[in-house]
Amino acid sequence: MDMGLSGRVAIVTGGSEGIGKAAAMSLAREGARVVICARRKEVLDAAAEEIRFQSEGTVLAVPADVTKAADIRNVVRAATETFGRLDIVVNNAGSSSRGDFETLDDDRWQQDLDLKFFAAIRFARAAIPHMKRVGGGRIINITNLGAKQPGPGSAPTSVTRAAGIALTKVLSKDLAKYNILVNTVCIGVIKSGQHERRWETMQRQNPSLTLEAFYAESGKSVPIGRVGEAREAGDVICFLASERASYLTGTSINIDGGTSNVI
Repeated sequence: MDMGLSGRVAIVTGGSEGIGKAAAMSLAREGARVVICARRKEVLDAAAEEIRFQSEGTVLAVPADVTKAADIRNVVRAATETFGRLDIVVNNAGSSSRGDFETLDDDRWQQDLDLKFFAAIRFARAAIPHMKRVGGGRIINITNLGAKQPGPGSAPTSVTRAAGIALTKVLSKDLAKYNILVNTVCIGVIKSGQHERRWETMQRQNPSLTLEAFYAESGKSVPIGRVGEAREAGDVICFLASERASYLTGTSINIDGGTSNVI
């Protein structure tokens, strides 16, 4: 199936590992020219090389801290100056920051808002003029299940992710007339660098715990019976970025193996 992505230009934030790298891989395989950004230059460069090798596509790595407005402007500038246009933004950068509400100070809240919510706002604001110029575009915000169904001790992540869903709906209404389509995917338990770092922490207490055993245990709570692969999320993101999703905007798709109790 032709996804209609050949020659399109996409920015993927948090593109050095996990879902971001998988989305960049899927987009590059479909012919999009992809700009990936993340903070760690060495990891980012390695990811770009891997994507180029496996996809035979065009990938530009731009180190950036998306909590900084100047870095965001630089990523958009690099994309447009290098490739002459911008069609797709995948706001994927983020982490799972959570704790007891009474212990969360203003700095923790602000850090989370800057990383997930304001980064999405700033990327959209910087990208929209370029998308208008080429007759449309796609903005895909990566959120999580807690945004719809927050649990105890899930702040600040569940709150900032819920804001991301609201932002998605607002932008979908405001930008539809420009053929700029805005959607969100709510992530469940997907293999990623965050989970691997959690496993490494647990392994220090239990050296016999393998990554496979860690994921197998995590998958027991998923109705489908396993943890999701990053490529499975990446392919859904790629679809939303494609011409095949030309009548989808303002939607929220759960990628969770059936975990969520809400649609």
